[in-house]
Amino acid sequence: MVDAAPAAPAAPVPGSPRSLAGLTILDLTRVLAGPSATQLMGDLGARVIKVERPGSGDDTRAWGPPFVPDETGAPSDLSAYFLAANRNKRSIAIDLASEAGAGLVRDLAARADVVIENYKPGDLARRGLGYEDLRAVKPDLVWCSITGFGHDGPYAERIGYDFLVQAMGGIMSITGEPDGEPMKVGVGISDLMCGMYAVVGILAALRHRDATGEGQFLEVSLYDTQISWLVNAATNTLVSGRAPRRLGNRHPNIAPYQTYRAADGHLVVAVGNDAQFRRFCAALGVPDLAQDPRFATNAGRLAQLDALNALLDPIIVGDTVAGWGARLEAAQVPAGPVASVPEALADPHTRARGMVIEMPSPVVDGEVLSLLGNPLKLRATPVSYDRAPPPLGADRDAVLAEVLGLDAEAIATLARAGAFGPET
Repeated sequence: MVDAAPAAPAAPVPGSPRSLAGLTILDLTRVLAGPSATQLMGDLGARVIKVERPGSGDDTRAWGPPFVPDETGAPSDLSAYFLAANRNKRSIAIDLASEAGAGLVRDLAARADVVIENYKPGDLARRGLGYEDLRAVKPDLVWCSITGFGHDGPYAERIGYDFLVQAMGGIMSITGEPDGEPMKVGVGISDLMCGMYAVVGILAALRHRDATGEGQFLEVSLYDTQISWLVNAATNTLVSGRAPRRLGNRHPNIAPYQTYRAADGHLVVAVGNDAQFRRFCAALGVPDLAQDPRFATNAGRLAQLDALNALLDPIIVGDTVAGWGARLEAAQVPAGPVASVPEALADPHTRARGMVIEMPSPVVDGEVLSLLGNPLKLRATPVSYDRAPPPLGADRDAVLAEVLGLDAEAIATLARAGAFGPET
């Protein structure tokens, strides 16, 4: 018996305790893997200082359209892509190639708990900003390095992007129709999973630091992450010695677990065990099908899936997606529509779960931004949505005053020394 679902999550209460309150994260990352990690830590209450290149900032600021319009209606430096991973951060533009800028980053790192970066191996060390340089002044510093292919191995020097890593890491070979081209996942899933692993590693390192007073270096790469989340596709190969093939929307180990064409669209059916299959057949009006020796077990259904589908297809096409969805839900068989992105975002369950949020626009007073919510539902220390994704350099003076205690004159001196790029 499944217990009743708990009440829908309450909206975060301003001023409520935050899981990572008191931690300062110096974010030297760009694009998606690192920024998604630091956004998650920012949602959990950490202070995140995002250091960006003067002039252009994070690469994704230019990855559009669409862009958030400014007060004149012109595109701002907030692309929709940038919005996806840069909430709850303070932005400061610093020129790391200048002596003054490098010194400023060293000062910020000395007051941080965590440095997270995605520079090519060795790039920061050449500027005196590597882990060994900074741990000399802050031995308990946790350092997270995100790269495309890691710090060693034959591909260590290669530049890594999600698309390339999806290709080289195997996932594209098993994604797509059997007779179609290899296909990438529709979002940067290698980047996102890398960011998730980075957060797990950082939290583990902070736990160790709190217990021992010792910081550490950790690295996570897109490539390693991609290999790790091949999960059962990889272990199937390791056990059988056979390469998996593209199956479209079929599952390599479970049946029926795929899309079917209904009268007005596509229906997903996810039958996970024999009891569900019996209920599935009853709901379709063919209860005897579950007793057929070919289909009574999952292994049999998998071996005879073409024969099974030849019987199921003409039945399922006879009703609508909604009709089958209601009938199968009543029978406790996992099934549902293939929603478009707008449909998924507008779904009442999405809204009830707080997965679409609104934040004040940082570029136009009185306007709001619609963003994706955080899926973590912590009851004692809920996530918070305190800061919309910032315009480039918007928080420079506040960060330097708050973290380093610098006044306007000291900041102006740094500006003249080139710490923030060419003066304008």
